[in-house]
Amino acid sequence: MEPRDVRAAGAVVTRKAAGRGGGREWQVLLVHRPKYDDWSFPKGKLDPGEHAVTAAVREVAEETGLDVRLGPPLPSQRYRIAGGRWKSVDYWTARVIGSDDVGRYRPNAEIDAVEWVPWEAAATRLTYPHDRVTLAEAEPLRRRTRALVVLRHGKARSRKGWGKDDRRRPLVKLGEEQSQRLVPLLAAFDARSAHTSSSTRCVQTVTPWADVTGWPVKHHDELSEEDATLEGVVDLVEELLGAREGTVVCTHRPVLPTVLDALGVDDEALAPGSLLVVHHRKGRVVATEVHHP
Repeated sequence: MEPRDVRAAGAVVTRKAAGRGGGREWQVLLVHRPKYDDWSFPKGKLDPGEHAVTAAVREVAEETGLDVRLGPPLPSQRYRIAGGRWKSVDYWTARVIGSDDVGRYRPNAEIDAVEWVPWEAAATRLTYPHDRVTLAEAEPLRRRTRALVVLRHGKARSRKGWGKDDRRRPLVKLGEEQSQRLVPLLAAFDARSAHTSSSTRCVQTVTPWADVTGWPVKHHDELSEEDATLEGVVDLVEELLGAREGTVVCTHRPVLPTVLDALGVDDEALAPGSLLVVHHRKGRVVATEVHHP
């Protein structure tokens, strides 16, 4: 039996900045590792139990000192490493939140240089062919997008075992754990507001994220199982597609097909606590991805 792949995650971080000729140019963030004398994208291995999304954001911060938020996903890399094992690296496009100045970065034994490199020059600077492929794959996705995260509430008590107003049915312990694990995932996609069904199990699912980040949560009866309407869901989705910030929509399994149809994306049978990230730009869906906490 072959050993499992070594799992890693990283990001192709881009910006548009002033170039040497006076105009603005696309640049990509690269790091140099003295141990291997190579130039690559910031990336690193997942910690035990860590989600790849969380690892990508963490590794960029550790290797460059910059805080990023993720955009559309890129095809994963898989290649052989020392000892004959395989390494799988999940990548996303990303942009910096706050200052993108790398001049204050302190070189160390792991990463001794961090640079913003012009896009065309990066193809030459990158050491490995698989990184040059990833750079090419990132090119059509480098413009800024927003994320609309469609979230199914966490694991709740069974209907039969509850026997009261279903709107007040709460999460079980597993659902509470799922809601805690969602916090860094939602933050990684720059969610800055949540729109949730007014039912208790949905509100409880987004509360830990709101408590940690301080971003607002708005309750909607029209996202609940009892009161959802086609018109209400469509109006809300259209409003959020025009928003200039990342948002979360938390609802129930029976309502999800209406939400996804309003978005114009394929139906996804999301498990409790799972999320579909819809990356959009100017009202048009650019990419989607599914994650489980």
